[in-house]
Amino acid sequence: MTPSPQGSSTSATPTAARGRLRSLLAQNRLITAPGVFDGLSAHLVARTGFSAAYLSGAGVSVAGFGLPDIGLLTQSEMTDRARIVVTALDGIPLIADADTGYGAPMNVARTVREYEKAGVAALHLEDQAFPKRCGHLPDKELVSPEEFTEKLDAALQARTDDDLVIIARTDARGPLGIDEAIDRAGRYAAAGADVLFVEAPQNIGEIEKIAAEVDAPLLINMVQGGLTPDTAPERLAELGFRIAIHPGALLAPYVLHGLEALGRLGGTMPEATPGPQGLFELVGLREWSAFGERYRDHTKDGA
Repeated sequence: MTPSPQGSSTSATPTAARGRLRSLLAQNRLITAPGVFDGLSAHLVARTGFSAAYLSGAGVSVAGFGLPDIGLLTQSEMTDRARIVVTALDGIPLIADADTGYGAPMNVARTVREYEKAGVAALHLEDQAFPKRCGHLPDKELVSPEEFTEKLDAALQARTDDDLVIIARTDARGPLGIDEAIDRAGRYAAAGADVLFVEAPQNIGEIEKIAAEVDAPLLINMVQGGLTPDTAPERLAELGFRIAIHPGALLAPYVLHGLEALGRLGGTMPEATPGPQGLFELVGLREWSAFGERYRDHTKDGA
């Protein structure tokens, strides 16, 4: 689809985009959704023929606000960015990161309604405690499956368009292991999630185990330099995954080539840790983490 000025295409309504995503999911093929974070990246995805795009929370944090992905963005900031991206995509379905839903079940309900009004076709919620962390960083903390199920129910009840796809993400693999992650995914599927997202499986055996044991449509997150091994789209499709998001598909080259261009101008190259952590260190991960730990320690001391 070639975008029309100011999203004027008659097929570009949010309802049409959601119906398009539902239709794609029903075809049992793998949907590849590159990560977008601003109007330019959205236009690039739209003009290169992809059937869906992914609004990356990490991408918006880093490129939009110069912040690491450790729970610093607000619901309104993400909603505003979703609105910009939806307009640029002009009818191509947008799958959006909604973090933890930004609060209690009533906050989750408002998040769903604001994202829905912004025009997203799908959103995912995760079972991390707030403040959340990028799924490919260590030291993640979780809420109980019971607490998350309440949030998931609030999300399902809050949507006004039944075609809005609600995706449940579990981050249990890191802190609790793959079996707990699969168990949680099964519980969230039973609670009514449309698609299940087990974050950060660490080898192909775990990817295969998720595909075999979670009886629901599945999303997988292909993070460049992250914990999950790069897996061919053909293999993912063969295993039955329905959506593969690639949050760093545009952001990683942007950063790499940007640093190279600045180096040619005489800039001094910063030391960088490989993978997502290195990306976040460029925008202050160490400083923000130290700040947060100071108050975490104070809270524990005063408990």
